[in-house]
Amino acid sequence: MYNTVFFDLDGTVINSELGVLNSVEYALKKYGAEIPPREKLNFFLGPPLEDSFAKLLNISKSEAQILVKYYREYYSQKGIFEIELYEGIVPLLENIKQSGRKTVIATSKPEEFAVRILKHLGIAELFDVIAGATFDNSRSEKPDVLAYAIKMAGVTDIKTAVMVGDRKYDCMGAAHFGMDSIGVLYGFGDLEELNNAGATYIAKTVEDIYKFL
Repeated sequence: MYNTVFFDLDGTVINSELGVLNSVEYALKKYGAEIPPREKLNFFLGPPLEDSFAKLLNISKSEAQILVKYYREYYSQKGIFEIELYEGIVPLLENIKQSGRKTVIATSKPEEFAVRILKHLGIAELFDVIAGATFDNSRSEKPDVLAYAIKMAGVTDIKTAVMVGDRKYDCMGAAHFGMDSIGVLYGFGDLEELNNAGATYIAKTVEDIYKFL
């Protein structure tokens, strides 16, 4: 039985596509770069921002930090609230809590933003721990965030925990610690990506997640 359930945020608990892509376009415009069609920016949904900007513009990660700064100008004021909860996620979290298990957010989004989002949506109290990245990039990659989240949640037996997420980073991060994972298909990833990343289970819907718990 899984006693602690770790959740990614974007693409798993919330649909943040609108806010993220609006913020990306704002950053590119301010930087003076060409803005590609929106469908070609979907790879920004999941990985650390500096990696995505570096990949898109073929620049160094240090140069990409300028775009991350521009991104956060828009995101911190508007983009952060251009979101919606996935249907069924609140009942799922309530059921997990009622069963006596811990729920934990483990996101590559800055922790301050994650807290603001969950409070804005009125569901912060449904999580025992909200763990995210740092603004200075000292904690940004998924394994680093997950290590922090595991410590904060007080997990001592990794086999009693499971990671729920929509991208390969979530499943690979879990595998790094020997943790099982549930890859979800309603977010921003796809079946091939999640299978290749070694997802223990695949959930097509929010309702499917509870079946594996």
